Amino acid sequence: MRRIGYFFGQLLFLPHVILFLFATKKEIIIADLYARKQRREVLLQQCYDLSLELFTSRYFRTLFYFRTQGFFSKILRIFYPKHPSFTIDIHTKIGSGLQLAHPYSTILNAERIGDDVYVNHLVTVGESKGKKPTIGNSVELHAACIVIGGITVGDHAVIGAGAVVVKDVPAYGIAVGNPARIIHSQK
Repeated sequence: MRRIGYFFGQLLFLPHVILFLFATKKEIIIADLYARKQRREVLLQQCYDLSLELFTSRYFRTLFYFRTQGFFSKILRIFYPKHPSFTIDIHTKIGSGLQLAHPYSTILNAERIGDDVYVNHLVTVGESKGKKPTIGNSVELHAACIVIGGITVGDHAVIGAGAVVVKDVPAYGIAVGNPARIIHSQK
């Protein structure tokens, strides 16, 4: 019975699949779709997975709308809304493979966010005094962490739960606490 419900739910997202098929950022959307699971190479399977993810995850839908900005995308948002508590600033440059682990009440407002970044819930990445942070590749942003200001978080860094980061974090660094301090740095 559940499969039948999913099937009819996925049919509602056929306009999204058409938007995906004509998207200029198709490879980035595919990387986002398979950031947390095994990638499938056949286009029909990708369309099936995309429609299922759009139906079951409003967080992913928010990211999808961010990737497919345009008139048709805006029309679809009216009928299939994005998640109200997950915000991505339209000027933020986000790399491929963004991993969203239930990003409830999350704000992403950065200069740049790299590839394969993991984002948990209650994360705030924002500006301070007009300056936005730059997040490297393969960074982990854990629950309730805050990264603000014109700082740089290096590649493969980990920002612990509840950390408030206002200074640079080196590559492979682990930042915890309020204010955040580096407890481990690997070169």
